[in-house]
Amino acid sequence: MTDSELFGRPVIGVSLSNRELTALSVAEGRIGEPVRTAFDTEGDPLGQIVRLVNSVRENGVDAECVCIAVPGLVNRTTRTIAHSTDFPYFVDVDLKSELSRAVGVPVAVENDANAAGFAEYRLGAGQSSKQMFYIFLGDGVGGAFIFDGQIWNGTSGFAGEFGSVAIDAEGTRLESVASSDGIIARTVERMFQDSTSDLSRYGEDDMTVAGLVEAALNGDDLAIMMLERTGVHIGTVLSSVINLLNVDRVVIGGKIVEAGDAFLEPIRNRAEALSFGPSFGDVQIVAGTLGESAAALGAALLVSRK
Repeated sequence: MTDSELFGRPVIGVSLSNRELTALSVAEGRIGEPVRTAFDTEGDPLGQIVRLVNSVRENGVDAECVCIAVPGLVNRTTRTIAHSTDFPYFVDVDLKSELSRAVGVPVAVENDANAAGFAEYRLGAGQSSKQMFYIFLGDGVGGAFIFDGQIWNGTSGFAGEFGSVAIDAEGTRLESVASSDGIIARTVERMFQDSTSDLSRYGEDDMTVAGLVEAALNGDDLAIMMLERTGVHIGTVLSSVINLLNVDRVVIGGKIVEAGDAFLEPIRNRAEALSFGPSFGDVQIVAGTLGESAAALGAALLVSRK
């Protein structure tokens, strides 16, 4: 694919989380440097997005369109957000129209996992894949299917909700154990039983996924065990995706994948144990390569080509 096909027009992609907003431009075959700002949960969310977009424009980007990647369910028919735990004030609001009026150009809205997955498919670890599944592990747990270059949305746009899949007979959802908060809560509970771990230096409110990853890379047994247990849960659910859809690539994004094989191998091993052998033989399970900018980049790519 040529630059002109991939970067069809100057646009800005924005990704939202309850911690940080990220924006970047795609123009003239070039990807701009990401601009990040902390998200003020007490402030006006719409105003914060507009200010971020304008800050990118001040760098000389005459954007023809803006795409917002939101952690939530985007209804493909109404183009509204049907559900968002992190941004409930955007639910059933005509976000496209309100933002378009504020920034003066057309605005598109996309699910953040779909956007990040599309970026990985085009420019990251998903390149050369034909049938890809993307998993995002962060404040929430999301997923995206990309088949033959197209995001598969399902009937209304809600396909790929990987974190909502139950992991046991009691109905515990994957997101409750594999999201950042879920991993931290389980680690803190265990940490008080193991004072020899490097993690014991953290207070109950100071533990982070980044700290867990750092400890695991330094050989901390507790940190490695928590990554392994999380990987088993993810691999259990992932095996169903492999069995049902016979994808050729699974790309996993999020801060936690920086732990490398200490995290990925338990996922692969569990998925292999529960998958139909020939289907597992077709799939590669790899870490994403685009980092924290994946969703903003994917949002820009999605509108740049239209």
